Amino acid sequence: MPELPEVETTRRGLEPHLIGQRIEGMTVRNRNLRWPVPRNLPALVRGRTVLALRRRGKYLLIDCGNGWLLLHLGMSGSLRVVPSRTPPGKHDHVDLLLGSGQAVRLTDPRRFGCVLWCGSDPVQHKLMATLGPEPLDGEFIAQWLYARTRGRRAPIKSVLMDSHAVAGIGNIYASEALFLARIHPATPARQLALKQCERLVSAVRETLLAAIAAGGSSLRNFVGSDGKPGYFQQQYAVYGRSGESCRICAAVIRNEAIGQRSSFFCPRCQRLPRLTGR
Repeated sequence: MPELPEVETTRRGLEPHLIGQRIEGMTVRNRNLRWPVPRNLPALVRGRTVLALRRRGKYLLIDCGNGWLLLHLGMSGSLRVVPSRTPPGKHDHVDLLLGSGQAVRLTDPRRFGCVLWCGSDPVQHKLMATLGPEPLDGEFIAQWLYARTRGRRAPIKSVLMDSHAVAGIGNIYASEALFLARIHPATPARQLALKQCERLVSAVRETLLAAIAAGGSSLRNFVGSDGKPGYFQQQYAVYGRSGESCRICAAVIRNEAIGQRSSFFCPRCQRLPRLTGR
């Protein structure tokens, strides 16, 4: 699934093609995404000018002046800029047609993405109103994470992946950040000391920024708005490297299910602390 770095990479790639452009129309070839594309959406956006392009968690928000387009890439989606006359493929479900003669095309083989409309502040939309802080913003600090994890028995990796706790961190970057912070992914969140929270907040930011700089990760379907893949997977320390040697200590990387998700870690660099009854 595209995570925060892939969505931010997409946002940055789309921005110069979208800002200031008049929307000439919208072509909807398949409404049956995760939530049906509203039937009146083409009429709502036609003739509007794109004023801004924002990201909240894994959502892209397009300011159309009279409202906002809400887009999510789902499990396998991507948004690309193509000439508007480019013939669509089997999984090309929605085109946003621009005055420049280009189109922003949603390709989504598994149809878990969405294209919705919000006529007011999109941050208050039901899909985003309960999202946690952005991990790259000033609100996400060690003291906040420490307070947020008190009393939580869930593994710290599950907490990082909970969008209500922190927005936008998925399986890949949770695994990589925990390795960088030298914290075992199964560590009960409530057992983290403040110093560990400091390391983890720093590791999350460093990991996400490095991934954005590399254009995200391309494991299956993800490509940027220019159709090019990301390259951060070449830098993975643990994710997808089960059975290989740790780049730090040469121990064998393990993969265990934590919170029903594959979790990669080094058993030597990321030791599981002794459980307590607290």
